[in-house]
Amino acid sequence: MRVGIIGAGATGLPAAYDLLKAGHQAVVYERAPFIGGHASTFDVGGERLERGYHHWFTSDTDILDLLEEIGLGHTIRWIDSTAGTLYDGQIYDFVTPFDLLKFKPLSLPDRVRLGLMTLYLQRQKDWRKYEGVTTVEWLRKYGGQRMYDTFWGPMLRGKFGEDYFDQVTMAWLWGKVNTRVKSRGKSMVREMLGYPMGSFGLVFDTLADKIRDMGGEVHISASVNRIVVEDGSVRGLEVQFGQNDPVEEPFDVVLATTPSPVFTRLVPKLPEDYQARLDSARYMSAVLIVMVLDRKLSDVYWLNVADRSIPFVGVIEHTNLIGPEHYGGKHIVYLSNYLTTDNPLYRMDQDELMQEYLPHLRKINPDFSPDWIEKIYHHRVDGAQPIIGVNYSDHIPGHRTPFDGVYLANTTQIYPEDRGTNYSVRMGRQLARMIIQDRS
Repeated sequence: MRVGIIGAGATGLPAAYDLLKAGHQAVVYERAPFIGGHASTFDVGGERLERGYHHWFTSDTDILDLLEEIGLGHTIRWIDSTAGTLYDGQIYDFVTPFDLLKFKPLSLPDRVRLGLMTLYLQRQKDWRKYEGVTTVEWLRKYGGQRMYDTFWGPMLRGKFGEDYFDQVTMAWLWGKVNTRVKSRGKSMVREMLGYPMGSFGLVFDTLADKIRDMGGEVHISASVNRIVVEDGSVRGLEVQFGQNDPVEEPFDVVLATTPSPVFTRLVPKLPEDYQARLDSARYMSAVLIVMVLDRKLSDVYWLNVADRSIPFVGVIEHTNLIGPEHYGGKHIVYLSNYLTTDNPLYRMDQDELMQEYLPHLRKINPDFSPDWIEKIYHHRVDGAQPIIGVNYSDHIPGHRTPFDGVYLANTTQIYPEDRGTNYSVRMGRQLARMIIQDRS
């Protein structure tokens, strides 16, 4: 069986790896001039760094098992995480459950209620009872308006924007709470996060090398213009390598790991019911500013911004997780945003965006000066965050598409968990098994 895979990220590469192990042929095409997808890396002072911040939880067993299998288990470092919430110009630690009791913007009864709500969600095993209600409705009902306005509301608006914050199913928040709890281990006190020393780029490069060693192919700067379908069955892919003329490559099976709108453009007209499922999930884009500083901005790795007067939603100081000694003594800070493509901030270039952001950095550290900044990078990642509405399990598009031999695997099909490299790896390996079973 000859399988063409669109996308050399955390879904496409593991799928190719498993297909080759099972004795099939696999060819991976990546439009970008690099592999890794949303977890790809770029050079920062001679070291590799993710375009968007990434880490693993202790519960991310699918990708951890894959690293062991490809000989990279020894590269994983587990580190105590530091987290905080910025509210009204002050950073409040959220490292342990007891820090909830110190969050002074809420009254003591509200702090206790917030802790009890979190504990309650941690103990719930059935996410299905939450998918019929929005996060906003549930939080307001059980937490009260003050808690919502102070803590949850600003972060939901930052994560999903004014257009979508009130449409997200409560099953999404259930998944977030449970993922983080599992990473606290049996002590339930401090959260442990994992990172591969050498960057996520090392993981993808090693996978690509394994694929090539087994006779597979991984092509970069290779745009798939269309999936060739004839009489309802796949025939192959029309691929354009660089600036060359498109060529048709024959395949028995095609696996697309693209966002749903891209998939729709690659195939003939889809039946209305399947197209409706694809359209039911919309996306936010991730917009990231990466600052290289000559000193640290804060003592916190993961800082949630609970203040919508600030035009970004998260401050992730990577070198508070992986020390600055790995980056020539420099400090690396991500300023994170999730935006729709029609948002003015999305359309700004790097200089314009920094002019919007700079005045607010003193709310994190009053001593901050632009002189601290040695280098700035600006990345946009489209299709980064699906908007998953209520009762989404009734609308998830199937991996088996209406065209025989054409399969789809993307982040809108990860549910109830939120998107992430672990779940993308799990999905890629599941799709490899599905394809083999279907075609055997």
